[in-house]
Amino acid sequence: MRVFPSGAHIAEVEIDPDTGWIAVVDYTAVDDIGNVINHVLADGQLHGGVTQGAGQVFGENCLYDSQSGQLLSGSFMDYIMPRADLVPASRTLDHAVPSPMNGLGAKGAGEAGTTGAGAACLNAVVNALRSAGVEHFEMPATPARIWTALQQG
Repeated sequence: MRVFPSGAHIAEVEIDPDTGWIAVVDYTAVDDIGNVINHVLADGQLHGGVTQGAGQVFGENCLYDSQSGQLLSGSFMDYIMPRADLVPASRTLDHAVPSPMNGLGAKGAGEAGTTGAGAACLNAVVNALRSAGVEHFEMPATPARIWTALQQG
C-alpha cells in the first residue's frame, strides 16, 4: 500500500528594480499532512520547511575559487542563512487525508513545506521577471543576480 500526499503552494513576490531586492509579500501553503494531532507543532514544521525551501531559492549558493577549489562562501557572513523574516506573511492550511500506514493517520509535515516552497518561490520570481523582459533565470535569486538579469532583460 502506498500513500500519496499532495499540496499546493503559492508565493507572491515584489522586486525592487533599482536594487534587485526581493520581498515575499504573501505565501499560502495547503498540504495533506494526514491527521493533525497538534496544529501548533504542525504549523511550526510547515513554516520551518517553507523558510528552508525559500532560503534555497533566495540565497543558498556555494561559491568556489576556480583555481584552488577553496570554498569562498564558508561562513554565515557570505552565505545566506534562511530566517523567519524571509517569508513573513505566510499561511499554512491542512487538508487532512489520513494515512492508512499508521494508527494515527499522520504523515510528514516539514517536508511538505520544503518541497513546495522552492517551486512556488522561484516561479513567483520568474513570473515577476518575465514582465521586465527576462526570459531565463536560475537560482539563486540573490539581489545581485536579479539586478543583473533586469539590466540585461
